[in-house]
Amino acid sequence: MLDRDGFRPNVGIILLNQKNQVFWGKRIRTHSWQFPQGGIDRGETPEQAMVRELHEEVGLHREHIRILARTRDWLRYEVPDRYIRRDARGHYKGQKQIWFLLQLLGNDWDLNLRATDHPEFDAWRWNDYWVPLDVVVEFKRGVYEMALTELARHLPRNEYRNRFLRQGMRPHEPEAEQEQPGVTAMHVELPPGGTLEPVPQAGLFSQSPANGQDNGTTPTPS
Repeated sequence: MLDRDGFRPNVGIILLNQKNQVFWGKRIRTHSWQFPQGGIDRGETPEQAMVRELHEEVGLHREHIRILARTRDWLRYEVPDRYIRRDARGHYKGQKQIWFLLQLLGNDWDLNLRATDHPEFDAWRWNDYWVPLDVVVEFKRGVYEMALTELARHLPRNEYRNRFLRQGMRPHEPEAEQEQPGVTAMHVELPPGGTLEPVPQAGLFSQSPANGQDNGTTPTPS
């Protein structure tokens, strides 16, 4: 389902833990990490799509989260041609998204990457709030920055972070932590036969790659 300009309606999800860290997922069989996102089906509201995608991608239900805020308007990004299926080129342009800021009310063990038979992620971790801007794929960076900036004012109280937000600045981590700023242990769910190998540029670990595409960047349902 595309609008007249070739953008697919979509929702993005920023899920917080009690430390205001954000859920960061590794797309299955790729080196690509991102926030949960997915298309809005015909007849769905953005909130209904968010609740459905939350369960499909990370296994959570409505009672596991509190909605803190959502973006006021659609945020758009265009997808480079190399990520678009040949049969969609010429009429599919990209995504327009409503972003939701959620707080996890449950526990880490409530997350389940295999809640459905078509998982989106095979590993996840908690990152500090601004870290995704430094590691997300380039063509999504602008939308991520707009969403994180607009929703940052709704973060639960945290004196260190709010001090920087009031000054219009992104907080910088101490020098000793800059190799992997704001990164916690990774949670991995591998299929049978899956292996792990280092990703030097990110200092992370991911499953051996396959030529998968970003499901959020094609007009097929995610």
